Amino acid sequence: MQKNTEFCRNSDGFKLQCEGLDKSVCFMSRVAVARGTEPIEVVAKALELVRSDVDMVLSKAKQILIKPNYINAKHPSTGITTDSRVVEGVVKYLRARRVKNVIIGEGSGFADTYHAFKVAGVDEVAQRWNVRLLDLNKDEFVEVRPPNPLALKAIKVAQTALESTIISVPKLKLHRIATVTLSLKNMMGVLASKGTMHTGNLSKNIADLASVVKPSIAVIDGIIAGEGHETSGNPTQMDLIIAGTDPVAVDAVGAAIVGVPPAKVRHLRLAEQKRLGTCNLDEITVLGEPIEKVKKKFRSSVSSRLLRYLG
Repeated sequence: MQKNTEFCRNSDGFKLQCEGLDKSVCFMSRVAVARGTEPIEVVAKALELVRSDVDMVLSKAKQILIKPNYINAKHPSTGITTDSRVVEGVVKYLRARRVKNVIIGEGSGFADTYHAFKVAGVDEVAQRWNVRLLDLNKDEFVEVRPPNPLALKAIKVAQTALESTIISVPKLKLHRIATVTLSLKNMMGVLASKGTMHTGNLSKNIADLASVVKPSIAVIDGIIAGEGHETSGNPTQMDLIIAGTDPVAVDAVGAAIVGVPPAKVRHLRLAEQKRLGTCNLDEITVLGEPIEKVKKKFRSSVSSRLLRYLG
């Protein structure tokens, strides 16, 4: 007997298979939350939970740019930088789906990028899987004007980012000004000048940047997360991966998990207003672990409370 399969579209316009699902759920953004002690396996588990969404992205993919967060050359155990095992989990998942053209790229703000790769162990991941490593700080840059800008009139973006389907792989951590730094803010690493983002209003700038280089897939590394602020080095073991194809929704779930109401993250509200995704938890279907089951209220730093008004 032939199954009655229906299709609808998510917030990015991709068709989703809705077999066995309530239509109101199918139209909602879907975010996977997976937990476990083996990061590579947890990545696969999370991506499998949203497989139909991910497969739709990959079916349209150009070259894939995996964009981790190496703001500096600290080891991932500090809660500051992306765990290489999470990056490897993404690479392994892609290769299992016969995606061959994969680049791991980052432009560190406070370190030599290749040194940061080495400290994190990403150089070994690239060697094992025959994946190209790229320092985006040394890429060619293209000036781009964000559509309907809130603040940014023009930015210089790494050409590789513009030519790729982007998988943003940030760390789950707090930020002094932006409240949280997750898949959208992680895209600052593709800019020629990261300092440009701190001129004027950071939240508006992040939303404008996302309209130019919006990740097609977000995979948040919550294995060892970061309390305090973005570089404070206050690690907390969470053993989580949060993933989906609506990066605004993924970041909203990530924020909620660390005890930050998504509505209080201004760049997520602005990104939603720009129709880049949803940060309304009532419009997000969470698959896997419920938020309340894994939630932990992260402690922010004193400097965060002083600087947050700048965002």
